[in-house]
Amino acid sequence: MTNQKINVLVVDDSRVARMLLVHLLESDPQIHVLDAVDDGQAALDFLKGDKPDVVLMDIHMPGLDGFEATRRIMETQPLPIVICSATTDPNEVATTFRLMEVGAVACVEKPVAREHPDFKQRVTNLLQTIKLMSEVKVVRRWPRLRSTPPLPPAAPAVELKPAPAGVTLVGIGASTGGPPVLQTILSSLPKDFPGSILIVQHIARGFLPGLVEWLNQTTGLQVQVASHGTCPLPGHAYLAPDDFHMGVSASGRILLTREAPENGLRPAVSHLFRSLSEVCGPNALGVLLTGMGKDGAAELKLMKDRGATTIAQDRESSVVFGMPAEAIELGGAIHVLPADKIGDTLVTLTRHRQAAGGNEL
Repeated sequence: MTNQKINVLVVDDSRVARMLLVHLLESDPQIHVLDAVDDGQAALDFLKGDKPDVVLMDIHMPGLDGFEATRRIMETQPLPIVICSATTDPNEVATTFRLMEVGAVACVEKPVAREHPDFKQRVTNLLQTIKLMSEVKVVRRWPRLRSTPPLPPAAPAVELKPAPAGVTLVGIGASTGGPPVLQTILSSLPKDFPGSILIVQHIARGFLPGLVEWLNQTTGLQVQVASHGTCPLPGHAYLAPDDFHMGVSASGRILLTREAPENGLRPAVSHLFRSLSEVCGPNALGVLLTGMGKDGAAELKLMKDRGATTIAQDRESSVVFGMPAEAIELGGAIHVLPADKIGDTLVTLTRHRQAAGGNEL
């Protein structure tokens, strides 16, 4: 979209919020707001006649709310839907990620108060997300009948190289489009999964507890925000907290630090993968998922060079094929897999380790 403006439909029940969002969006010369409506039904009615490039959707609205409106849109006339939420209460934010489960592609914090210290950053993130999501190719969603996605019936078998004996830590890095992929992966792992999972997910400040709550509700693993000094347990997943890098110590405990941002990010996938490569060597497994930029790409290659098994998400299942593409280009991925194959692959690789009788860290 070089010369053509990005057309946006704003859906929010607050007149003040609608006016502010329209003003902020149209402050960018690349964005045009087609209309601003006050509930989900009005959005569906609008879409009968016009097709925007992106829908900016509020969650809680009278009548047809954001969840039901998103579900209906993605089942009938799929469009990139960005959830715009003002709350960071974990129970409320968990609803945001349920919206991703039915097809929304991203979530952003609503810039509601100009005096808020993060107002400018929220506006920048909003505009960048709208631009990025306008080029995402979405597909029609059907109601999910089970939490574990079925394998594609005609997909070729994945030829696995057994992971080296001793694999106990799995590092996962994700950015834009990551939450639903994490949910797909974690929900396909058994409760007795033999590995411990460390995750860096780039996400707006305040949304992490809601993501953790949602993953606990929809997967069989124990998911939590990581704490400094914790010894990772099998069948548990630990997400790096806001504004802290996450790594591991020589004894395998979680280390949280406030070192300088990497690739402009803290937490950074690069930090986690580099730590795993240095501490664990071949006794680790790295997974790089959908996201813009190159965070973690070179370090996935470093993990591979030091004997770790590495996986990158493929182009077709990535919302944004940035980080995994960089890793593949660098030769850092042993396996390139669709999102719904990664969980089964992790199970196979870690069970190879168990059968080999590898030592714990």
